Amino acid sequence: MGMSTGGGSRRAMSDINVTPLVDVMLVLLIIFMVTAPLIVQGVKVDLPEARAQAMEEDDPPLILTVNEEQKVFIGEVEIPLEELELKLKANARVQKDKEVYLHADRKLPYGVVVEVMAIMKRAGVENLGMITDPTEKPEERAKKGKRGR
Repeated sequence: MGMSTGGGSRRAMSDINVTPLVDVMLVLLIIFMVTAPLIVQGVKVDLPEARAQAMEEDDPPLILTVNEEQKVFIGEVEIPLEELELKLKANARVQKDKEVYLHADRKLPYGVVVEVMAIMKRAGVENLGMITDPTEKPEERAKKGKRGR
């Protein structure tokens, strides 16, 4: 709220200057638009495809990621495979929920995935979810093939 100083009459301005508020809101909007795609997926993994219904969860699950280079991540923090069992046993969320979702690259050898699953079992994980990409419908695959070739 500002005061008018001209003319000798001292009347308070009744208008609120919203320009600085709009400026700040636009800057925040741009920051969120730029950072949101980075937050969604921290570790790049080429997932296998499967037909399954999407899950609806209120609380985001704990995700264990194994990328193409066989590096293991809890969330976005890299964990050496040798320390994975200890880290999972020390993780309060794992011990409380006994649930972890595995986000493994499709190019990983089967033995590596099984080894990670065995470590998770030894660490007390009772419910294991496998994250996959949804399969494409045959019509979509045909369209993609026509465009790509």
